[in-house]
Amino acid sequence: MATTVGDFFWKRMHQWGVRTVFGYPGDGINGLLGALQRVGDDIDFIQVRHEEMAAFMASAYAKFTGELGVCMATSGPGASHLLTGLYDARMDHMPVMAITGQQARAALGGHYQQELDLKTMFKDVAGAFVEQASTPPQTRHLVDRAIRTALGERKPVAVIFPNDLQEMDYEEPPRKHGTVHSGVGCSAPKIMPYEDDLQRAAAVLNEGKKVAILVGAGALRATDEVIAVAEKLKAGVAKALLGKGVLPDDLPWVTGSIGLLGTKPSWDLMTGCDTLLMIGSGFPYSEFMPKEGNARGVQIDIKPDMLSLRYPMEVNLVGDASETLKALLPLLQQKTDTSWRDGIEKGVSQWWELMKDRAMASASPVNPQRVTWELSPRLPERAIITSDSGSCANWFARDIKIRRGMMCSLSGGLASMGAAVPYAIAAKMAHPDRPVIALVGDGAMQMNNMAELITVAKYWKRWVNPKWIVCVWNNEDLNQVTWEQRVMNGNPKFEASQDLPNVPYHKFAELIGLKGIYVDDPARVGPAWDEALAADAPVVLEVKTDPNVPPLPPHITLEQARKFTSMLIKGDPDERSLLGETTRQVLSKVLPGGS
Repeated sequence: MATTVGDFFWKRMHQWGVRTVFGYPGDGINGLLGALQRVGDDIDFIQVRHEEMAAFMASAYAKFTGELGVCMATSGPGASHLLTGLYDARMDHMPVMAITGQQARAALGGHYQQELDLKTMFKDVAGAFVEQASTPPQTRHLVDRAIRTALGERKPVAVIFPNDLQEMDYEEPPRKHGTVHSGVGCSAPKIMPYEDDLQRAAAVLNEGKKVAILVGAGALRATDEVIAVAEKLKAGVAKALLGKGVLPDDLPWVTGSIGLLGTKPSWDLMTGCDTLLMIGSGFPYSEFMPKEGNARGVQIDIKPDMLSLRYPMEVNLVGDASETLKALLPLLQQKTDTSWRDGIEKGVSQWWELMKDRAMASASPVNPQRVTWELSPRLPERAIITSDSGSCANWFARDIKIRRGMMCSLSGGLASMGAAVPYAIAAKMAHPDRPVIALVGDGAMQMNNMAELITVAKYWKRWVNPKWIVCVWNNEDLNQVTWEQRVMNGNPKFEASQDLPNVPYHKFAELIGLKGIYVDDPARVGPAWDEALAADAPVVLEVKTDPNVPPLPPHITLEQARKFTSMLIKGDPDERSLLGETTRQVLSKVLPGGS
């Protein structure tokens, strides 16, 4: 039997190490699907409910494995559905390959059904490499160059196959002018700054008396090196959201998350430091960094275009975080004055006590912060936690204490709703032996996450460890935006845009063969987590939470307080509930009469 283009394609993908593909079928890729079927168990095709979810899963698979993530869709709408998940990969610098079909070559340009200009469509999100195959011999170098580009540049790429080409006999490129003869393989380089630049960086850090470190996703594989540098400099360390897994939160000088979803100790760290070391982070909000001119800066990033972007750095080092820190460490002087570090640790200790008080404060019916506060000490070893965007991300960022060996992530640069469940599915496909927990708001659950529970029902029995939980905050409100309307814009809640229908998510889980748990009593939150974690099947834990507990930033400005007050004057539909205990805790420093 002749080898088709599709047969060769999957053989080549397997040679590159691809073992998992997330996708959805369609006639535009029938030739590729038929060839994938002939591959057998060598490559696992994971059927999703929607192509956008396939791209999110590919992005998450890359995050949780460090390997290439692969998604596949048919021509036309199947291909266009991939875009949001591919932008997630692009914004977070993940190597992802999108494979799509296209109409037959003879029909192109004829306004044919589902004929889109896919090269143009993908150009922005996958511009590092996007090509459409036109002849069988082209397949070889398209696969090789696409994967090498994705891995080398840490970007999404796209390869497009017209449907008639997929089932043609494959031909190797002939040895003649105008052909390309490519090969498999790409080893990551060791990227390091020059010695002179390391010396300049060390001089800045050694002269600093109050050093702050900010870590992001680029430091995820440099945990020990970050700890060693922080100990030598007696620094405090804040974590950008994608860098939450860099350091365990039981280290007393780790201040936690930074920014709108961050902590007061991180705010104090950044506003009080005289020197900033930023490692592998593109944290976007400059207002949470030191005031320009108040601190000297050193930054390490593997991508030069991310250097000195958020804060004007004195020394910019292009390099891998782990290797660069190893080389920098011997050049650093051991600091003996612990007063700066002592103050950081005191602030962190006080913050955790405050978080406990806020989490246990009364609400109607359940305080949303309590959900993550009760989960944190119960997290199993080696757990993987995913979070959606929205108010649940605040509680994930502030209340979950990451321990050694855990992983966590979410849609970072894109901050897209609807990513938590596909992320959690990808995590389980990548690590079927590890417990996985997704944290989701009801808005994202209704948007697209409920459908992907069907994907869980389809595949969970193959997992070595069935422990997979999605927790849904059911507050019938698009809560993060509601609070942004109130505090950032000074407007009352706009019920027409913000109110959500009440959906029994736990019952939907039961309908499709999963376990459902419902909680509307604060005293039941902890036991409900115990029940979910002990279950022998995937669980949907639905908690009826209070939408009027504010997921506000750690530092409330006077302008934000004024807007909140003006919103109350205008009249908010939930005005009485807004003046409850937790709101007073958060705004106590700036509201009239606050302590």
